[in-house]
Amino acid sequence: MAVVWIDGYLHEADDAGIPVSDHGLVCGDGAFETLVVVDGKAFAVTRHLSRLGRTARGMGLPEPDVEMLRKGIDALVIRNGLENAKIRITYTAGNAGLGSHRPTELQPRAVIATEPISLEPATTTLALAPWPRNERGVLAGLKTTSYAENVIALAWARGQGADEVLFANTLGNLCEGSGSNIFLVRDGAILTPPLSAGCLAGVTRDLVLEGVGAREVDIPLDMLADPLVTEMFVTSTLRMVQGVALLDQRHFDDAPGPITVKAQRYFADLMLEQLDP
Repeated sequence: MAVVWIDGYLHEADDAGIPVSDHGLVCGDGAFETLVVVDGKAFAVTRHLSRLGRTARGMGLPEPDVEMLRKGIDALVIRNGLENAKIRITYTAGNAGLGSHRPTELQPRAVIATEPISLEPATTTLALAPWPRNERGVLAGLKTTSYAENVIALAWARGQGADEVLFANTLGNLCEGSGSNIFLVRDGAILTPPLSAGCLAGVTRDLVLEGVGAREVDIPLDMLADPLVTEMFVTSTLRMVQGVALLDQRHFDDAPGPITVKAQRYFADLMLEQLDP
């Protein structure tokens, strides 16, 4: 039976419990990170824990104990015998009653859980959401557990026959997917929305920017129909680098295209050669 890690202790997954007054459960008042384990080792741990800290600070939560979380990750990898798996770190405001108000003294709760994964296909399909991301919202750019907007939009996209949903922001520029960042290849140049568009600073996005490169520019929605845009791809921890074969009614018949393949190869090599870049 798999085990989970809660506040420094291992528990049998089926017996673990969280109090009903936990603010992450009551209000979605928490941060989270998703990591992958590749060949028995967690990938990009330092970057994920750093972003967890940024989100916690942005939400006004106490700083997470990064070293304790790192030990928890290592303990679960060993105890659960993980080879290729997903690790989810959830960091909440802790017990705070059944309303929105936080107590003066918070005692955050940290939970780490795992589940097996299989590799995503080389391409995916997208549907453009009818609702915008608010690039000026208080949670813009933070990876919080307040995820209902993504859940609803992704369910809508699945109803359209797509695998992922793509959001524009309130200015009519591209933002991000429900759990991914978006890249376009226009006239041979790689473009991606800047963080000011409201998107999350994805770990995979950052690594692709560092290793492959891209121009961070505002991308108006009408560029999606531009014939000079010959490739699109999305990035995330679980999708890694995934070519876009279909966006609404626009087909990319050769997906993944040559520049997408270059990014895929770069990232695959990085995962194998440098497990905490």
